Amino acid sequence: MGREIAQVMGPGGIEWLDRREREQEEHPAQVLDALDLRPGEIVADLGAGSGYFTFRMAPKVGETGKVLAVEIQETMLNTLRARALALKAANVEVVQGTETDPHLPAGGVDLVLVVDVYHELAYPFEVMTKVREALKPGGRVVFVEYRKEDPEVPIKEVHKMSVKQLEKEMNAVGLVRVRTVETLPLQHIVFFEKRN
Repeated sequence: MGREIAQVMGPGGIEWLDRREREQEEHPAQVLDALDLRPGEIVADLGAGSGYFTFRMAPKVGETGKVLAVEIQETMLNTLRARALALKAANVEVVQGTETDPHLPAGGVDLVLVVDVYHELAYPFEVMTKVREALKPGGRVVFVEYRKEDPEVPIKEVHKMSVKQLEKEMNAVGLVRVRTVETLPLQHIVFFEKRN
């Protein structure tokens, strides 16, 4: 659809995902505020990595909710399982996806969060079609991606996404943009919903 797909970050990237500077650079608390998560919701962290957002979302959905931490890499899956155990995060379920299917429950998810991952999906159409099928009525998909529109964002072009490109690709799978939040220093927060 007119863009190059970036290489997937390997297990060696865990240090980068967990770096201390991430708090200042990416403002995860602002992302969580924008998501407006509620107790009892079922949310998915697609491409959860080491669980940076997974374990921040878990308290927000509470004991009656659940966070599905989706990963395809064994090292990341093992890290997620170990952290869930260490943090006694009983409402976190680690899900092994594939390159084409995140293995989410059909019609069972309120929100899917995709942070700096979408641009790396080898099969974006197939994955997002499955994500759409997983959404409950009124369910949302939220992308956090580095702004391609801004040449000042200090990251390789292949690791950025524009709102226009996201819209183009999501429309192809039946998702429509409902709003964009531009409060972060380097990234957009872009919300999509399933088209009826």
